[in-house]
Amino acid sequence: IVLSGGDDRLWKTWGFPDGNILMTGEGHMDWLSGCCFRPSGTQLVTSSGDTTVRIWDLSRRGCILTLRGHARAVRGCSWHSCGDFVASASADGTSRIWDVNSERCRYTLRGHKESVNSIEFLPFSSTVLTSSADKTLSLWDIRTVSRL
Repeated sequence: IVLSGGDDRLWKTWGFPDGNILMTGEGHMDWLSGCCFRPSGTQLVTSSGDTTVRIWDLSRRGCILTLRGHARAVRGCSWHSCGDFVASASADGTSRIWDVNSERCRYTLRGHKESVNSIEFLPFSSTVLTSSADKTLSLWDIRTVSRL
């Protein structure tokens, strides 16, 4: 299964290698910038130009949580390997670490001077990598909310 999101405000799952659309989700008010499966495969996260991050449950075929807090478009998202945390990168110059279980922002990462365009958790660690339009990469330890 392959997952995609686009300017049409939809995410889609595709059967591979046939290319059949298996499922489609709608609910964002602007383009999708990122989407990825939860490590367990039962849910996915999407990020959007509408400033939100959404968690979707595939068995319910709908959005189960909308995370709000960014002031500008959200450029990317990523699941932590444990499946309990989601990271988001925004054009507002911040990144956020969201606790999916408590449904709140746990940490806000500040330090880039321009838009944060991508974010990834390093596998099986508490380290997050961000990239920015300010032409820098940063490694963050989310246990101490500091740059490494």
